[in-house]
Amino acid sequence: MSDIEELSKAGARWYVAHTYSGYENKVKTNIEKIVENRGLGDLIFDVRVPVEITKEVDENGVEKEVETKLFPCYVLIKMIMNDESWHVVRNISGVTGFVGPGSKPVPLTAAEAKALCVDVRETKRTFAIGDLVEIVEGVFKGYSGKIGDISAETDEVTVIVPTVGRDMPIRLETRFIRKKED
Repeated sequence: MSDIEELSKAGARWYVAHTYSGYENKVKTNIEKIVENRGLGDLIFDVRVPVEITKEVDENGVEKEVETKLFPCYVLIKMIMNDESWHVVRNISGVTGFVGPGSKPVPLTAAEAKALCVDVRETKRTFAIGDLVEIVEGVFKGYSGKIGDISAETDEVTVIVPTVGRDMPIRLETRFIRKKED
């Protein structure tokens, strides 16, 4: 199984595409056009070029709003990474590649997406400390334990998993666990 196919199992995540300088808005527009024309709305959900709007006064004393790119040469894309979506973005004129080692794109973590203000959403707390949960994804898939801690800042919990000899705390995003049926 390829690295790209592995990433598709994670669902929609934010990825960062590197572009030529000054091509950020053109890349964003081209991706949006291709998504519309090819009906790829189920793979590529959002494209953003983060900007900051500041007020500057010119030499004549006139105040004007100036838009400054927060991350020049980068475009943020919320997408399900598979071969098709990878090729669509990678082959857009002005895109040099995805951020990540070699040709393997690396999605932003929930904390990084939140820090960049691209994936701010209110999450309902469906878990409480002491809840019995099962790990459904990742290296510890199939293990069960109790929630020992819930992070207020991130969408993460610490699951205390009993092992031979001692309890082992495992830090996970809530999407990797589900409540265990009694």
